[in-house]
Amino acid sequence: MKKFADDLVLDGDRHIEQQQAISDKALRINLNKNIYGSFAEIGAGQETVRHFFRAGGSSRTIAKAMSAYDKSFSDAIYTVEDDKRYVTESRLIKMLSYETKLIEERISRNENPNRTFFSYANTVATIDFAKQFKGHGWVGIKFQTTPGEEYSEIVLHIQFKETDSKLQQETLGILGVNLIYGAFYQHHDPKKLINSLYDHLDKDQLEIDSINFSGPAFQGVDNRLMSLYLVKNGMTEAVMFGPNGLSLLPATTIYRKNVLALRGSFRPVTLVNTNMYKRSLNSFLEENNLTEDKTLVLFEITLSNLLHEGVLDEEDFLHRAELLCSLGHTVMISNFKEYYRMVEYLSQFTKEKIALTIGVSSLLNIFDEKYYTKLNGGILEALGKLFYKDLKIYLYPMKNEEGEIINSNNLKVALHIKDLYKYFKKAGKIVDIDYDEENLSILSREVLKQIQQREDGWEKMLPEGVASIIKNKELFGYKEKQKI
Repeated sequence: MKKFADDLVLDGDRHIEQQQAISDKALRINLNKNIYGSFAEIGAGQETVRHFFRAGGSSRTIAKAMSAYDKSFSDAIYTVEDDKRYVTESRLIKMLSYETKLIEERISRNENPNRTFFSYANTVATIDFAKQFKGHGWVGIKFQTTPGEEYSEIVLHIQFKETDSKLQQETLGILGVNLIYGAFYQHHDPKKLINSLYDHLDKDQLEIDSINFSGPAFQGVDNRLMSLYLVKNGMTEAVMFGPNGLSLLPATTIYRKNVLALRGSFRPVTLVNTNMYKRSLNSFLEENNLTEDKTLVLFEITLSNLLHEGVLDEEDFLHRAELLCSLGHTVMISNFKEYYRMVEYLSQFTKEKIALTIGVSSLLNIFDEKYYTKLNGGILEALGKLFYKDLKIYLYPMKNEEGEIINSNNLKVALHIKDLYKYFKKAGKIVDIDYDEENLSILSREVLKQIQQREDGWEKMLPEGVASIIKNKELFGYKEKQKI
C-alpha cells in the first residue's frame, strides 16, 4: 500500500515538472515581443493555446485563438473538402493558409515592422466512445524567421496511442507547444527539432508517422531523410515518400489499394529490379483482374538494410532514394525485418489484395526457423500471419555458381520444413514469374563495385537514364573515384 502511495506521489511530481517545463517554453515565446500569431484548433479543444494563456504575457503572442468545432462553421470558414472529411492534410493546409492570410490582412506591417508572424493549427479526432479507434490528427505551423520573409511550414501527422480522450488532449497540447517552440528556436537543426517534439512525452503516448518541412527556413532539407529519421528514432515503424520526395501518410496512400511490395537494397537499382517489378506487376494485375490506378507498387527498404556496421549511412540512403524517385516509384522505409510484420502493417490500411515480389534468397529466409524464435508459435505462426488473407509471393529466380537456374520447383529448403513449403507451393501461394536470363547474372553489389572503381560496362546493367543520374550527381562514390 505504501509503494502504491509513493508511486502516486512520484507520478504527481513528474506531472508538475512536465507542466512547468512546458509552461517555461510557452513563456519564452510569450516574452519574445517579435513572435505574434494565431491558433486554430479543431477536434480536441484548444489544448495548445491554453498553455500560452496560462504561462503569462500571452497578449504579446496571441492575435487570435479559435476552435471552429461545429462542422458547418468549419466549412463556412475553410470551405468543404472534396471527400467531406475534416481530419485531413488538405484541411490543415487550408487552415494554415487562411489564418496566415488573415493575420497579414489585419495586422499592420507598418505598425509591427519587427514582428514575425505565425499560424498554428491542428485538426484531430481523439479516441471514440467504444475505444475501437484510438484517433489521429494533423498538426502544423506556418511561420516566419525574419519579418516580412516568405513563410516556412512544418506539417506532421500523429497517431494517438493512449486510450483516454483527456490524456490525448493533454498530449496534443504538449506536442503543439513543442512544435511552435521548435519552429522558432530550433529550425536551423530539423533533426533536433524532430527530437524535441517528444520533449516531456513518451513514445507510447504518440506516434509521428509523417513530417514535411518547406520554405526558406528549410532550404536544403531533404524530407526523405527526415522521414528516415522518424523510423531510425523509433517514432514510427514505417514511413513512405513519393517520387517528389515528400512524405506520404501510409494510411491514406495504402487505403483501399491493392499492394505489390518489393523489398531490396536498390544499391543501385538494376535491370533485375526493373524486371522483377514489371513482370510481377503484370501477373498481379492479370491474375486478379486489377487495374493499375487501384494498385500501389511499393519499393521497400528495411532500416537494417541501411545500416553499415551499425551506423546509418544517410548519404547512401539518399542516393538510393534519388534513383527510385527518379524512376517514379513510391518508397517505404520500415523497421520490419520479417516479411510477416510488413504484411500485418499493410493489412491495417487495406482489405484488398496484397502480394510480395522477392528473390530466391529472400524466400529461403522466410522458411528459415531462426528468424522466428521470439514467436510462441515459431515458423508456423509467422507463415500463418504472412499468408493471411490470400497473400501471394511472386518469385524471381536466381542462377547459382554452377549456372543452374533456381526457382520454386527446385529450391532446396531444410528437410523438416520441406512438407510445409510444398503445402504453400501447391496452394498457389508461391508463383514463379517470367525473367530475362541474361539479367540473372547482374548483382547489385558487383555493379556498385564497378561504379566505385570506374570499370567499364556497368551502365548497361541499369535501367535507362539511371547511369546518367549516377554520373551527373556523383552517387555511390563515383565522384571520389573520379578524383584519383
